[in-house]
Formats: sequence, structure tokens, C-alpha cells
Amino acid sequence: MEILTGNELISGGTVYLDRAGAWVEDLQAARVFAPEEVAERDAALAATKGTGRVISLEIEEVSLDQGQIIPKRLRERIRAAGPTAPLTQQGALYDRQHLGEDGHVSI
Repeated sequence: MEILTGNELISGGTVYLDRAGAWVEDLQAARVFAPEEVAERDAALAATKGTGRVISLEIEEVSLDQGQIIPKRLRERIRAAGPTAPLTQQGALYDRQHLGEDGHVSI
């Protein structure tokens, strides 16, 4: 099983393709592609590359454990959990840009 993941163009935040075709921040909302859905996965990947709104696109192998999506690679588990150090800007904590309801990064 696989999911599609990438980074928002503006903030670099981790996002996942959901079942509706939008890019979301929640790993558990990601669409899980079965082995027989390679054509659908590749079509979604190609369509996203054409927009330029999500970069560093990757196909990640996952497993399901009691209904939870678990990335197989440690790197992706860390990305899904968020930064491992506080985000600061000029000494103050800040929150990154989040996707709007339409799942697109504002440009």
C-alpha cells in the first residue's frame, strides 16, 4: 500500500493527497493506494506535478495497523509528526502557513 506525499511550495510543510484529491496536512486523512491502483496513483502524481503547488512529491509505502496509517520509513514517520525542534522567527515561536479549505497553497 502507498500514499502520496509532498511539501507545500510556500512553507515547505508536509502534505498528503486525500481521497477527494486535495492535499491535506493530516497523515490519517491520506488516500491509501492499493497495489492494483497504480494507474490512479500515477495519474494523481502527474496532475499534481502540473500545478507546481506541491513540490518534492514522493510515493511512500505504508501499512495499516488498527485503521491507522503507518509509514514504513522512519523519515516519513518523523515528517508526519511535525518538526523535531521549535519553529522560531526572530526569537518568537511561529506557526507555518496552513492549507486553506480548497487544499491549495496560496501564492
